[in-house]
Amino acid sequence: MSEHSPHSHRPAPHAGHHEPSGEAGPPSVERVCDVAVIGGSAAGLAGALQLARQRRSVVVVDDGTPRNAPAAHMHGYLGHEGVAPGDLRAAGREEVRSHGGEVLSGRVLGVRRGEDNRFRLDLTGGHALLARRVLVAIGLEDELPDIDGLAEQWGRGAVHCPFCHGFEVRDQRLVQIVTHPLGLHPTPLFRHLTDRLTLVLHDETGLDEDAVAALAASGVGVERSRVGRVVAGPDGQVTGVELADGRLLEADAVVVGSRFRARVEVLAGLGLTATPHPTGAGDVLAVDPRGETAVPGVYAAGNVTDPSLQVLPAAAQGSQVGAMVAFSLAEEDLHAAARTRGEQADWDHRYGGAEPTWSRNPNGTFVREVADLPPGRALDIGAGEGADALWLAEQGWRVTANDISGNALARVDAEAERRGLHIDLVRSDVAALDPFGAEPFDLVSLQYGSFKRSPDQRGLRNLLAAVAPGGTLLVVHHDLSSLREPVDVATQTRMYDPEAFVGIDEVAAALAADPETWQVEIHETRPRPAGAASTHHVDDVVLRATRRRA
Repeated sequence: MSEHSPHSHRPAPHAGHHEPSGEAGPPSVERVCDVAVIGGSAAGLAGALQLARQRRSVVVVDDGTPRNAPAAHMHGYLGHEGVAPGDLRAAGREEVRSHGGEVLSGRVLGVRRGEDNRFRLDLTGGHALLARRVLVAIGLEDELPDIDGLAEQWGRGAVHCPFCHGFEVRDQRLVQIVTHPLGLHPTPLFRHLTDRLTLVLHDETGLDEDAVAALAASGVGVERSRVGRVVAGPDGQVTGVELADGRLLEADAVVVGSRFRARVEVLAGLGLTATPHPTGAGDVLAVDPRGETAVPGVYAAGNVTDPSLQVLPAAAQGSQVGAMVAFSLAEEDLHAAARTRGEQADWDHRYGGAEPTWSRNPNGTFVREVADLPPGRALDIGAGEGADALWLAEQGWRVTANDISGNALARVDAEAERRGLHIDLVRSDVAALDPFGAEPFDLVSLQYGSFKRSPDQRGLRNLLAAVAPGGTLLVVHHDLSSLREPVDVATQTRMYDPEAFVGIDEVAAALAADPETWQVEIHETRPRPAGAASTHHVDDVVLRATRRRA
């Protein structure tokens, strides 16, 4: 067995190389990674990108509830001024995935440290992640004053940050509602942005009266009154603020500060709790200068650590903390004299049980497509427990079985010995340098397998280069269209991110782009052969092509 530097080319955790027999439904899944990131907004994605570029296996779990979700646009982000927050997140996900990181739709329910010193993240749907490090980028929850009509305007006609939204409300009639002492902090900035600012002291407890007096002396109107409601017109736009005595202050926008609460409930199993913020307006998760919390191995970045961070500095902090996590892992590996790969650990974990993971039968579509080929040299990429490789050997092929998991290949080796067959074993990743040796193969098979993306498409190039002139490439995958449907994160976590892997359509596109080299014989979706056991995948996508002879 030869050893190469691995990155995963194996299939989705729930969609294996060979379907398990007797499966009653999609089972719960337990995966292993280097770093689990909780939260997929600016800080979490920036940290994930840093780590993925360091060849760490990174899984981001995102429940789609970013703090800035109510805002239509973000401001002050150099190079992205005015971009919708959702567009930035989409671009960030694409960049993380392009380096092999995964972004899962789901929700973390709790985190605790396991006996092996890894962290276990329990997810909705009964799934779990085991991670060497955790990066918490889950953000804050804003708690608004109990004022009628305010919540409906939050992030639109009701703003809180002069840097996020101040320019957009310049010169307008602004009514600022002060509900706690920190509320006066941005008032001088809003006064500079407009000369039509009125201050309403909804709650005067703890206010700096000297600051109020200075604002009044500078021309800012001051009302000492409770607020009844925020008033909107038929078009939904703010038109004024109604005071408790019934008076209406006309306004084009409302300024109000929120209290904030760090989303740290999921960390209770680690003993981590929120720390009161010095302003008294809420709480945060405390970290050291490296971004590490009081629990070694658990890091945090973004608004969960600092409520004042806009999107740009939150992303910058996430990037910096991601680098610190990478240093932490590298130092640990150095002391252990190891060069571990999270993808390898994930699949070794999957094949670590005593019982077979899949049925021992070769894939029906595979058998149908190769039955007419004369025996020669065959490469089974992502061989798993080797049913296809063993079948080929029995038909007279000289077979090389490839997998990232040593545990999987050990099972292939044991079964081959039991049957009196010879199979060469290669432990490697499709995207490694020279993953399969120099001599190409008459048949290259990738059955229900996947390999992670990289910007240079090294894995795709290696896959195609492994086929000899006159040889056949056969790629079969599940029809994953259902995985692009939304998932209810409150009840389920999608444990596989197809966008992080090179898909069969991309392989087909590469072949079509080089018609002088490749003849595509089949590219179609069709029902799986009779007898295949599967409750959640019933169609195969089949791609078969021949490499033209020179």
